[in-house]
Amino acid sequence: MAELHTHSIGTLDLGATLLPDGTVYFRVWAPRALQVSVVLPHRGGNPLPLAAEGNGYFSGVVAGIAEDERYLYLLDREIARPDPASRFQPEGVHGPSRVVAANRFVWRDNGWKGMPLAEYIIYELHVGTFTPQGTFDGAISRLDHLCELGITAIELMPVAQFPGERNWGYDGTYPFAPQNSYGGPDGLQRLVDACHRRGLAVVLDVVYNHLGPEGNYLHSFGPYFTDRYRTPWGDAVNFDGPDSDPVRHYFIANALYWLTEYRIDALRLDAIHGIYDFIARHILCELAEAVHRQGEALGRQVHVIAESDLNDVRVINPPDSGGYGLDAQWNDDFHHALWALLTGERAGYYGDFGRFSDLVKAFREGFVYSGGYSTYRRRRHGSSSADIPAGRLVVFSQNHDQVGNRLRGERPGEQLTVQQLKLAAATTLLSPFLPLLFMGEEYGESAPFPYFVSHGDAELVEAVRRGRLEEFAGFVHQGSPPDPQAEATFLSAKVDLEQRRRGDHRALFDFYRELIRLRRDCAPLFRPGRENMQIVACEEERVLAVIRSKGAGQLLCLFNYSGQSHTILPPPVGGRLRVLLDSTYASPPGSCLSVDTACPETFPTLAPFGVMVYRKE
Repeated sequence: MAELHTHSIGTLDLGATLLPDGTVYFRVWAPRALQVSVVLPHRGGNPLPLAAEGNGYFSGVVAGIAEDERYLYLLDREIARPDPASRFQPEGVHGPSRVVAANRFVWRDNGWKGMPLAEYIIYELHVGTFTPQGTFDGAISRLDHLCELGITAIELMPVAQFPGERNWGYDGTYPFAPQNSYGGPDGLQRLVDACHRRGLAVVLDVVYNHLGPEGNYLHSFGPYFTDRYRTPWGDAVNFDGPDSDPVRHYFIANALYWLTEYRIDALRLDAIHGIYDFIARHILCELAEAVHRQGEALGRQVHVIAESDLNDVRVINPPDSGGYGLDAQWNDDFHHALWALLTGERAGYYGDFGRFSDLVKAFREGFVYSGGYSTYRRRRHGSSSADIPAGRLVVFSQNHDQVGNRLRGERPGEQLTVQQLKLAAATTLLSPFLPLLFMGEEYGESAPFPYFVSHGDAELVEAVRRGRLEEFAGFVHQGSPPDPQAEATFLSAKVDLEQRRRGDHRALFDFYRELIRLRRDCAPLFRPGRENMQIVACEEERVLAVIRSKGAGQLLCLFNYSGQSHTILPPPVGGRLRVLLDSTYASPPGSCLSVDTACPETFPTLAPFGVMVYRKE
């Protein structure tokens, strides 16, 4: 029979922690319970009571429990629930939690210390659809492809335990437990270790604005949520109401857990506009400070990146300037300006974009909406990012949302030509910001990325289906969205990496690889920054000329966003120019152009939707 002892511990102070002497320390916040015990469902026996600490916490040490033992918390001798800080849910969101040793994995990453955020070229991927296996180990098999491409960091869509085996990850209900169908804790550690051994950083997408509906048992334990605010996904997390201090601690502990036990290099915080906190010291500020302090203690470079549609520079401003101190944030405006210009789409939020000047401002400053009136929002929106270091903004021409939230989850290749896809890629990768790619975009993946789930609750499944139909009610002429619950919908999203070897896919892949090589090898492009950047915009022709300089090196990047050829009159850089990149392959790399401002016939010409990069000799 297991025995109960008391113990104090300095590691993760929530959940079940295996101690060096073979005992297990349990600690849980459950202010809605008067008594909490540990039960071992596969072993039977009497409940093992935990001691009340005060402030709603219960804790204790239990002897005679082996590693990998499954357990539940028994609340007031009536309700058995999995651990809110479970490290592993081998039987899914409704099953018991499992004891996992925090230090059992043998790391072989040669003392990896991380890398500066300025060196990140991010590749966002969904573990379940990135490989046929749909697992962490499966993803390892494709890391060499990413290294060949020139990627320096992968970003995993959320991997916290969600219902079933198919989900984008934003319905997770166990923030500390890597998804069982992906390979659980051991699989994630193997993936991170394999990345580090190849020089790849790992960004983990975490969701702190809500938890999913199925398997969310936190309500039984305490006031983790509040009805004072609403998010599009349900009740908001209680970050500022009564009893919110332990809630804040729970999520900050989660962030530190990923950094420490899994050696994650950066956290991407999902949709922080759904995080509501009116305490004087915002939860994001507190979290970022804790993460940075932990990084220093671990001797590693760690970063916090936000997804936000607020265009609010407070997110990335330092605390002494009234900001939250995060390291970077996504810039949706860059994508919207680029997409609306190339496609002419004006539905929804794209109605605020479409002018060439929008893209010029996005390239020059970052945020397009910096306090001006937004027709889509019917109010003023945003703040200026003109003075924010460019390396604090993440830009992209694709991501999981911008693909997956379309009716069929169709990829840009269904609307754009190969030349336009190259132009979109060059706009992102030659920008002064941090670039992000979405899995498969590097070769024009044809598989869609529709929304998919595998809920076990029939009523919830029907609610999700209705929600998708209502979301696209205005697009009935285009058909109905795929059934999110159907396995076929999930399978349709599996990427086919072999496409990169064929036809236009191969040409696009080669172009992406060359773009990334230029960004890595050319000093003016290597690090994000606008300090030595000059922009000349030709509004009528929709041509953008960008001059990037560093030391004696000078590059001229020309982008044509129109369907007509244009001669640059006059070119902003004269003299002898060597071709580094031509998206049409009309000018071989290494060929030279001698530009004489008195001779227009020597001026460079851009093909429709063409991109040229020159180095001044």
